[in-house]
Amino acid sequence: MHPRDARAIKELLRKGVPVALCTGRMFSGTRELAATFRLQGPVACIDGSHIFDLHSRGELSCSAISAEAATYVRDALGMFRPAAFMFSGDRVIHDGHGERYLSYLSTWSDVRHRVHDVVHPETWAGETNVAALVLMGDEERVMGMDRALHGVPGLQHIVFEVRRPDLVGSWGMVLRASGVDKGTAVEWLAKHYGVAVADVVAVGDWLNDVPMLRRAGVSFSMAQAPAEVQAAAKFQLEADIWSGGGVAEAAERAGLI
Repeated sequence: MHPRDARAIKELLRKGVPVALCTGRMFSGTRELAATFRLQGPVACIDGSHIFDLHSRGELSCSAISAEAATYVRDALGMFRPAAFMFSGDRVIHDGHGERYLSYLSTWSDVRHRVHDVVHPETWAGETNVAALVLMGDEERVMGMDRALHGVPGLQHIVFEVRRPDLVGSWGMVLRASGVDKGTAVEWLAKHYGVAVADVVAVGDWLNDVPMLRRAGVSFSMAQAPAEVQAAAKFQLEADIWSGGGVAEAAERAGLI
């Protein structure tokens, strides 16, 4: 976290402005950052599919993938065999196919559990609270999954190219239950704090931030964000992920500090 952003968060909390994290990470990959800034209250994880309380570490809300949708997912996984990572409870469950991508998945969580085969029905039978899956592989495997799961009831997914030097040629997919995203998380958080969604200020920089940026009353996109993310936000920041200061700039331009 950039020092300017750290100071901004501290000042917001001093003034009584609620600060909440809304992230694609799991709770296990989020709580350390939250503790750094002494944040309390709820944190929206896995793009709003899982909401935890930072004080008690208890689960406040979970939108798990339905058993019916899971059947379609297992069938497609058996056909195309990408590396699959199940986000269940506060763990990432994977098998040997995922070893290459573990360093990439560490941004979501460092709490992992290896099984013999993620696709096997017994693995799913023991995990009834799967909030999301991340699939990794070459373009052919991931696009095959995209076609196979198109239009499946109760399921939503996003496909992206992985832009890391050590994973050139890799693609990814995030699967979650439909009807939940960072936009619904913003609504949940606003209700929790007793404020209108129109009074929420949001900052984001990636595709999963689009629903949040569209829903929040005041929204800012980071300077390096893709074009579709920039278009979803009401304002664009001068700050980017390399220079830092995006949270501070947004708070200042919104008149909060």
